[in-house]
Amino acid sequence: MPEAPLAPAPTSTRSLPIAGMTCAACATRVQRALARVPGVEAASVNAASERAEITGTAPLPELVAAVARAGYAVPETTLSLGIAGMTCATCALRVEKALRRVPGVLEASVNLATETARLRLLAGTEEAALADAIRRAGYEVRSAAADTATAAAPGGRERRDLILAALLAAPFLIGMLGMGLGRDWMPHPWVQLALAAPVQFWLGARFYRAGWAALHAGTGNMDLLVALGTTAAFGLSLWMLATHGPAAGHHLYFEASATVILFILLGKWLEARARRATGAAIRALLELRPRTARRLTAAGIEEEVPAIALAAGDRVVVRPGERIPADGRVIEGQAGVDESALTGESRAVEKEKGARVSTGTIALDGRLVIAAEAVGQETVLARVAALVAAAQASRAPVQRLVDRVSAVFVPVVIGIALLTLLGWWLAGAGVETALLHAVAVLVISCPCALGLATPAAIMAGTGAAARAGILIRDAEAIERAQGITLVAFDKTGTLSEGKPRLAALHPAAGVTREEALPLAAALQSGSEHPLARAVLAASAGTPPAAADFRALPGRGVAGRVAGRALLLGSPRALRESGADPGPLAAAAAAEEGLGRSLAWLVETAPAPRVLALLAFEDAPKPGAAAAIAGLRALGLKPAMLTGDSRAAAASLAARLGLEDVAAEVLPADKAARVAAWRQAGERVAMVGDGVNDAPALAAAELGIAMGTGTDVAIEAAGITLLRGDPALVPAAIAVTRRTLRKIRQNLAWAFGYNLLGLPLAAAGLLSPVVAGAAMALSSVSVLANALLLARWRPDGRDAA
Repeated sequence: MPEAPLAPAPTSTRSLPIAGMTCAACATRVQRALARVPGVEAASVNAASERAEITGTAPLPELVAAVARAGYAVPETTLSLGIAGMTCATCALRVEKALRRVPGVLEASVNLATETARLRLLAGTEEAALADAIRRAGYEVRSAAADTATAAAPGGRERRDLILAALLAAPFLIGMLGMGLGRDWMPHPWVQLALAAPVQFWLGARFYRAGWAALHAGTGNMDLLVALGTTAAFGLSLWMLATHGPAAGHHLYFEASATVILFILLGKWLEARARRATGAAIRALLELRPRTARRLTAAGIEEEVPAIALAAGDRVVVRPGERIPADGRVIEGQAGVDESALTGESRAVEKEKGARVSTGTIALDGRLVIAAEAVGQETVLARVAALVAAAQASRAPVQRLVDRVSAVFVPVVIGIALLTLLGWWLAGAGVETALLHAVAVLVISCPCALGLATPAAIMAGTGAAARAGILIRDAEAIERAQGITLVAFDKTGTLSEGKPRLAALHPAAGVTREEALPLAAALQSGSEHPLARAVLAASAGTPPAAADFRALPGRGVAGRVAGRALLLGSPRALRESGADPGPLAAAAAAEEGLGRSLAWLVETAPAPRVLALLAFEDAPKPGAAAAIAGLRALGLKPAMLTGDSRAAAASLAARLGLEDVAAEVLPADKAARVAAWRQAGERVAMVGDGVNDAPALAAAELGIAMGTGTDVAIEAAGITLLRGDPALVPAAIAVTRRTLRKIRQNLAWAFGYNLLGLPLAAAGLLSPVVAGAAMALSSVSVLANALLLARWRPDGRDAA
């Protein structure tokens, strides 16, 4: 999604690579396009070197967009970086700003929940510059190996620090319990100091380091608030102990600093566990990849090799119960394949010679030999995992509110804390009381939950959708799906099977079905036409051989079967043959009224006569009716756009209960129809196959591409369905609605804690200890609420 605009950059000269230029006219066109961008003082384009030199202050994304409008492209790449040390929304925002200032960065999106930055860059941008910008902002780049280790065993340090803090703070907790019961169970003051000091300066050292880094970068974060608050409580206690002595009877506040840090560490540990759960979808996908494969040598001998060593063209053996290690086609064998982990399809899919198979699916009951076509990052599994990762790293438009708040949050909180301190002191409450109330303000205000609210819900929602075979491209698609009022379907391959079947065969007088069908099948035995496959599928046994076979373009086929001269073709072929349909003319009219395609079987010699009428139909998919009903249950209007005949469209619409139908529509006209709906006030989602429906998908508010487990139109639409089940369309709308609802709930929780806690702390109604527990609870409650999305199922049986 487009990033927030940056402040104008100082005047500089930039060099942009330009792809697609072929002549001086191309260079001139690009140069004019760049010169029109506000802030460009001079632009020079060289077609030979394929580069543009631009002087001025125009932001880089606007320059790239101008090149694209001129019909050319600036080579780009994407990159994902792990970032260590972020603790709140302010941290994520600061890293984002630092990355956007690096030359060559077009977009930067930082996700606090996954601790990653996803970048869109000019090709050739150096990673070292990105890492340096992150370090200057006060954070560290985490390697891929570190990311893997963290994912495999999260919370190791968090667990250790939590256990130590709990042991050291336990006497304080017992003493606080005693205070509630009217007993003095608090340890001796010197013991309190001995217990609190390691918690404050050893286990709490992370807050000082991160807080100082934030100050050094000219901003603030959660760590700074914690460091200020706990240091104030510890320092006040130390000052009282030094000035009044251990036996003066004054209450110390070492327990406030120690228990606040304990509760924050508890929150960090729970966050680490919850973050692992929200990222389970990607790990589950990647774990589908088998580590080894059985490759056939040229001599036909099986050898076990690492799956990463496979190359396109290799022959691979898959035994029953094993996972398929590469995308490819079956060249030998037959088996039922479990594709549920990849596509959400619960039933085994039968695979035989010529069928496509995907990495990570399981051969259940047969041995397969496949020819590998895609391996490694080119497989459907890898592309799906990459899409889910990109969606989880994306930023929802609603996040802009959080960004604006985070930019000023810490300075405002520190100001409120100072006002609280001054207010209570001037009111005569004493320095101790005033300082404790100010500490409570600092602690309760930590913006952890704000930073986790949106990404946690997106991670959980997109993960749950992916398990059902629904791929959501980015967070913006989630928001676009909310306002949809009308869902338009393509017909063939979307609502219908796209595979014609023989619906009826009407033999002429004196001819039987058993005579006519084998003759038709014989003529079609060498054809790959969809209607030919339908005839062969309806015919039992092996058809007789055909001689003198020839295709009649636009009409049908002809040949000799058992010495008989035959023609199987369209109504036009019937007319040209001179045969009289006779009584079958009425049947033909009736079948056309049902929207079926017709083929006539004619014996052309010695005299032309009709033997049979064949009628074909494209049956609706099993989930089509459920899809229409599901959309209506969501309050949406279903419609159909198709290039098929009006009769065929009307027939399918009648079976599905569709009322709004446009037939005989070309792809460009589909886009115009979508635009007309939008001008009439509808917010349109278009459902198609992602190829010939591309113009309509692009014209719609939301494009939903129907794919299969082996041919995913990932780049075609905002949402891609991994299997061609139209019932997933209402499910996709439902999960996006549920996800956005969770985002809003989480933001309400996060803002609610601060809006309620700040006044209570400033009014002296919250102790620092309670404030620390509430702050930790706010992050955990946001994550727990997001994780309820994991219970979502496409059939609606969940309680999230």
